[in-house]
Amino acid sequence: MANNRIVHFEIPANQPEALTKFYGDLFGWKFQKAPIPGPEYWLCETGSDGPGINGAVMQRQHAQQPWMK
Repeated sequence: MANNRIVHFEIPANQPEALTKFYGDLFGWKFQKAPIPGPEYWLCETGSDGPGINGAVMQRQHAQQPWMK
């Protein structure tokens, strides 16, 4: 059977650091700011026990920027 699970998500935010705190408090996710040039990019670890996905929260680049999966 094919494995079609989502392997990464990106959530654009006007205030990415504030959103990482929200999701961290709500779900217990852990975030680390990526040391890369350009817009803020926070890597997300959603947990390691069982199947799941990791992702990121990034600085929104324009008003209509969609989330990605």
